[in-house]
Amino acid sequence: MPVPDRRDIRNLLLKALSDDAFNMLTADARTIQLPVKHSLVDSDQPNEHVCFIEEGLASMVAANGDEEAVEVGHIGHEGMAGLHVVLKTDTTPNRTFIQVAGSGLQVSVENFTGMLAIFPAANQLFLNYMHCCDVQLAHSALANGRYNMHERLARWLLMCHDRLNGNGLPLTHEFLALMLGVRRSGVTNELHVIEGLGAIRTTRGHIRVIDRVRLEEIAAGSYGVPEREYERLIGLPIRRPATQNALSSR
Repeated sequence: MPVPDRRDIRNLLLKALSDDAFNMLTADARTIQLPVKHSLVDSDQPNEHVCFIEEGLASMVAANGDEEAVEVGHIGHEGMAGLHVVLKTDTTPNRTFIQVAGSGLQVSVENFTGMLAIFPAANQLFLNYMHCCDVQLAHSALANGRYNMHERLARWLLMCHDRLNGNGLPLTHEFLALMLGVRRSGVTNELHVIEGLGAIRTTRGHIRVIDRVRLEEIAAGSYGVPEREYERLIGLPIRRPATQNALSSR
């Protein structure tokens, strides 16, 4: 599929590039569809491409030999998969795959790293983005250590809401359990808590945000710092405006 016109690009990192850097980066790019479970980064395997997500949601997952796994990174239209290559690292033990179907712009690693070498401002942009990912991971650790389950779940729902179109979140309980590192039954109970507080409506495999203001109140201080840091450094907002009564919105 051809690369879309730059005016139609949704990915915030691509929007933040200069015209010259964007044109070089997309010289060998192609638009690809990203079905659920599509792998963008395989653990301990060199990448031939990086991917800038236009629509959909990807998870970066850490796993070990005991088959324990937890999500350590959330990637949507604000970011890219394969960020380790910015640090000239050919592989990573973490895996990145699609959780909510969408589309993205695939670029060869060779062209991407060549663009970084030629345009220092672009290189700085991606280092800033890497810092934002580190802050996101640090605040996940803070949330896990200092916030209760429904506050942590509200945080993850807000992060998904930031990255997906509309107010409907096509998230399974299995995915939410992976995000939080808990059992599926625990997620079900906590969703009922948040639904009872008037922030969401839940059906099988689908969650609708009906009151974002309330959801942010439930998340408390577990949400917001990484989002503000992203806007400060990248120059574009990832965080959605807080709105109430979103039930009728799509």
